[in-house]
Amino acid sequence: MLTAFLVFFPLAAALLLHFAKGSAARILALGAAFLELAVAVFAAITYARSGPTGFDFNLSWIPSAGINFHLGIDGLSLCLVLLTTVLVPIILATAFRHEEYENPGAFYALVLFMQTGLLGVFTAMDAFVFYFFWEVALIPIYFLAGAWSRSDRRVQITFKFFLYTIIGSLFMLAGFVYLYLQTAPAAGSLAAHSSDIQAFYAAGKQLAASQQAWLFWLIFAAFAVKMPIFPFHTWQPDTYTESPAPATMLLSGIMLKMGIYGCLRWLLPVVPLGVTQWQQLVMVLAIIGIIYGAIIAIRQQDMKRLIAYSSLSHVGLMIAGVFSLKAIGLQGAVVQMLAHGVNVVGMFLVADAIERRTGTRLIADLGGLTRRTPLLSVCFIVMLLSTVALPLTGGFVGEFLLLAGVYEFNMWAGAVAGLTIIFSAVYLLRMYQRVMLGPDSAHSDTMTDLTGAELTMFVPLIALVFWLGLFPGTFLHLSEPTISSILTAVGR
Repeated sequence: MLTAFLVFFPLAAALLLHFAKGSAARILALGAAFLELAVAVFAAITYARSGPTGFDFNLSWIPSAGINFHLGIDGLSLCLVLLTTVLVPIILATAFRHEEYENPGAFYALVLFMQTGLLGVFTAMDAFVFYFFWEVALIPIYFLAGAWSRSDRRVQITFKFFLYTIIGSLFMLAGFVYLYLQTAPAAGSLAAHSSDIQAFYAAGKQLAASQQAWLFWLIFAAFAVKMPIFPFHTWQPDTYTESPAPATMLLSGIMLKMGIYGCLRWLLPVVPLGVTQWQQLVMVLAIIGIIYGAIIAIRQQDMKRLIAYSSLSHVGLMIAGVFSLKAIGLQGAVVQMLAHGVNVVGMFLVADAIERRTGTRLIADLGGLTRRTPLLSVCFIVMLLSTVALPLTGGFVGEFLLLAGVYEFNMWAGAVAGLTIIFSAVYLLRMYQRVMLGPDSAHSDTMTDLTGAELTMFVPLIALVFWLGLFPGTFLHLSEPTISSILTAVGR
């Protein structure tokens, strides 16, 4: 029941928000997010003491079709559940700073609705339940990114994002239906097939290599768009840049991880021969994404757009680590999912704070801000240094493990992928130098520092940056059994 509570409590709170107005809506939304975080921490403590026992929630949903509403938590799921429940209160608090938002109660409700979709994706143990939550997560972000955006192109941009995502999802559904028809009935079930995750693993392995090869692309299409990997990324920069700050944080901090998680949970163990056949092509696309994203980021003048391309580059490295099919690479992907979620939300939080005070995100219009903003300067540099993988930060641990995995796969691939550290140092330090330390701008004298409430949003992010950097074993220990079972399924 604990798993079901984690998934559905945000949805219940979102429904209650329709009856709350003004400050009551804020209190209800933030209170629900903190209660959800407390339950997630309790779940983590329980898991550490007794293992995955007690986290299984399995109800018959469509018995005649062998589909159960099956949720569960293992170490890999738990890492993503913790990331989601930690970031959502911060994202809600960011929304509170935007008093210009119309109908704020609906905005908070959609954030909580999306939290249910995300947690459902990370805990689903049935293919059609996974697909259901995958689609549930898409609906609120479509409205959050479109309805509250101030961009004149918001309809065009959000429709492009929706179109990419829904087409990818339909490919995945087609792949799942085909796999479902290859499954054997579950023990004691009258249904001819089963959509349980273990039934999918067994059915996928029995398919011929040629079948697994095209099934790989049906399933991978949805994950490729969501991550995104080059060349499926074209929706990302515009959507990140033009969406309101909280929606951008949801997209980059959490939703992006759905694709990488999907590869780990629903692709590698399901079609292992297909993965092996296309491994090198995906590695090439991932490394192109690393270099392409970094080079385009160097040329950006908009802070949000620069961070968006930076994210594309870092995601490329995570994908390369996953498809290296090395234990150290997959473990690196898990740590980097957490570190990237923390870093990118922190960076967008900085960009949002600067834009709300100056009315601009253009680097050329900023400069000399650090003179009046010591707190913002420190928070900015901590997030930046973790993003460029400075030792003792979470970014360093994740990127080191990922590069080691890619290097084990291929020395030259590792060498090229390693350029991401050099490139990210170039464009991020250059941004900091020009925005915070450069010549005074028109905003230098009027800029104000972080308020106490804003600082409290950065404190947990900074704590996580150093926790991940100093004690990565906390999360590596959690995910190691799941990673080992995935690699065993792939035959590594």
